[in-house]
Amino acid sequence: MSDFADAARNGLTPAALEEVLRQIGAERYHNRHPYHHRMTAGTLTRAELQAWALNRYCYQAMIPRKDATIIARAEDPEFRVEWRRRIEDHDGQTGWDGGIARWIKLATGLGLDEEMVKSERFALPATRFAVGAYLSFCASRSLLEAVASSLTELFSPVIIGERVPAMLAKYSYVTEDTLAYFMPRLTQAPRDSDFALAYVRKHATDPERQQAVIDALLFKCDILWAMLDALDHAYGEGGNIPPGAFVPEAR
Repeated sequence: MSDFADAARNGLTPAALEEVLRQIGAERYHNRHPYHHRMTAGTLTRAELQAWALNRYCYQAMIPRKDATIIARAEDPEFRVEWRRRIEDHDGQTGWDGGIARWIKLATGLGLDEEMVKSERFALPATRFAVGAYLSFCASRSLLEAVASSLTELFSPVIIGERVPAMLAKYSYVTEDTLAYFMPRLTQAPRDSDFALAYVRKHATDPERQQAVIDALLFKCDILWAMLDALDHAYGEGGNIPPGAFVPEAR
């Protein structure tokens, strides 16, 4: 597995930069994580799926705030028009008829209480730290780095293509309605990643910017990986649930 620490040392063509970014996805995206592998193998307990949905909600709910931060930093109105579609995808037209609402449907479909999920009070500490770190990154780093961090969406169709059929086939209580969040993402994520990738290819014009882009995507992959690490530690074999976090009902 590559460390990518000096991948842009000698400068890269746009095509070569894209190749490095896609290699990062192949090696570092969280579809390689054991928690995901157990999910698609059908061996997660209902409690483990509930914990995943509850904790991932914190990430989903943060995304429009992250994207609003990026928009606020962008001077180009065409960029802002394009980027705001991401907020509309997640918030919908009323605030509760977009992707976030569909994620709540997923969580409640797994047996969780809606208000408990929306409160985010029972998420793991590591989840809250990871989500906060990503929001802070997009607020404090360059606009180019913030855009580059979104490029995990390049690999989103892969994980959806693995996750959805497996969950429908291997968990009897999971339905297509439960997983309604994912179908729109199969068109939204490629649209968004195409725009972000074109922006990165255009603006990462020297080795320093190119390495910053590479590091931003690595950081984002680490965020997603760390969230699954925390779930595995808390709810996997042995169970090390920290105080105040979600405790599944005994079944």
